Amino acid sequence: MAERERLRTPPYGGVFVVRNQVLDREAVARAVRRMAHEIIERNEGTDNVVIVGLQTGGVPFGEAIAAALDEIEGREQPIPVGRLDVAFYRDDINLRPVLPEAATDIPFDISRKIVVLADDVLFTGRTIRAALDALMAQGRPRAVQLAVMVDRGHRELPIRPDYVGKNLPTRRDEAVNATLDGVQLGQMEKV
Repeated sequence: MAERERLRTPPYGGVFVVRNQVLDREAVARAVRRMAHEIIERNEGTDNVVIVGLQTGGVPFGEAIAAALDEIEGREQPIPVGRLDVAFYRDDINLRPVLPEAATDIPFDISRKIVVLADDVLFTGRTIRAALDALMAQGRPRAVQLAVMVDRGHRELPIRPDYVGKNLPTRRDEAVNATLDGVQLGQMEKV
């Protein structure tokens, strides 16, 4: 779970309490490697592939996927990796305080590229919708694909990931914390 979610949990400062360890570090690494293989297979290599991680939780996964792609393909030039902040593209910008997490940094042209958006947890789909808008402000990719470490369901928009580390059905009141160190299921509690 991103720090922004912890800070915005009423009363602004909730604490994530772990109930269950779903994946450990090794299982996350295997899932990342599997997703990298799926990306290579679907795109017949990595020649036109770039990775863009969503700030903040998706950035480490994007970097890990890119590293796995480089290793599997034996690339001399690393896969380009960017970072995308969607704060000002969200549809709830006037419903709650929205502050940029970190600056967007895409130091390459995404035009005519296959952009793989990477995120930690897919929930309602609203962040991905915002990411698509923010990405289109950067250029016109040939295709956009979505890689998420955890798909927890409860979609509110017709968004579907192309690559999934773990499908994890949850209740709406549960929370998921996904990092490269592992995936945990729990809940937010007031402090």
